[in-house]
Amino acid sequence: MQGADDGAFLPLSEAEDLMERAFVAHGVPEETARSVARALVAAEAEGQVGHGFSRLGDYIAQVKTGKVIGHAMPVITRPKPAIVHVDAGFGFAYPAMEAGIDAAVETAQDLGAAFVAIHRSHHCGALSLQVERAAKQGVAAMMVANSPPAIAPWGARDPLFGTNPIAFAAPRAKGAPLVIDLSLSVVARGKVMNAHKAGADIPEGWALDAEGRPTTDPKAALDGSMVPIGGAKGTALALMVEVLSAAMTGANFSADAGSFFSGEGARPGVGQFITLWSPPEGADRFGERMETLLGRIAEMEGTRLPGARRAEAIARALSDGVFVPKRYLELARDLAAGG
Repeated sequence: MQGADDGAFLPLSEAEDLMERAFVAHGVPEETARSVARALVAAEAEGQVGHGFSRLGDYIAQVKTGKVIGHAMPVITRPKPAIVHVDAGFGFAYPAMEAGIDAAVETAQDLGAAFVAIHRSHHCGALSLQVERAAKQGVAAMMVANSPPAIAPWGARDPLFGTNPIAFAAPRAKGAPLVIDLSLSVVARGKVMNAHKAGADIPEGWALDAEGRPTTDPKAALDGSMVPIGGAKGTALALMVEVLSAAMTGANFSADAGSFFSGEGARPGVGQFITLWSPPEGADRFGERMETLLGRIAEMEGTRLPGARRAEAIARALSDGVFVPKRYLELARDLAAGG
């Protein structure tokens, strides 16, 4: 179905199939291709376009150069009863996260809590998808991930931390889980890259150039640094994420990670750390208490629950499909044909 602005709306199943065929055409095994395609389209559906079709060309460029090992399979070890350690093998993050979370849910339900530590990993896209995967199985989950350098320590000019996102999800008695997903930069860096590819400016306040000056030029922003949320507090949170997702997992620190956007250079080798909790009083009691808390928020005039816009975007995508700009649609079809 043709859409406005020189693109098209694709049903979710058609978008996933197109993405999967593009990966398979470049040597990625079907199971991995399906996992990656599912995650990219799901991110697109919830409105995180910087983690959707805009990533396809970059991902496949990295498969071609070996920066991402397309055929890598995650290897799980259990160094301690509550810990699921996952070696992503410099492959895509999505199969590693899915395998780690599914293994840890059972552990959390048995022991009360579990931890997933993933290293030698890659871009993990929308964290919301991963914590929601756990919450749909009855446990609360918090996830952090590091990424290539994009944020400078407070008072410095040179990036040292990634945008280092944090996400949280908890099951509810009624409806879909509560899902909160936030980047520690004012906006996700993928939005800046998406603007750069589209030849568009970015709003002032998103990023700084290499000299530390505010910029609306996405190329200058990519060569500079992202503005952290909350000033010094944002960079302190970025440091906390760095400790958990890199120091704790054995992954590369952000400053040592290769770019997610280029087929050239060192492998990212970043990490993800996920904590899962099983409600001590049981799922039913926890669900009731969640409804009480969230109900109080919903009753307040002028408020909306975190994740409400995400839920609305997903509902629209299920009904209307996802809009894919022409440049990304043509690229996807060319890649699916082996180009």
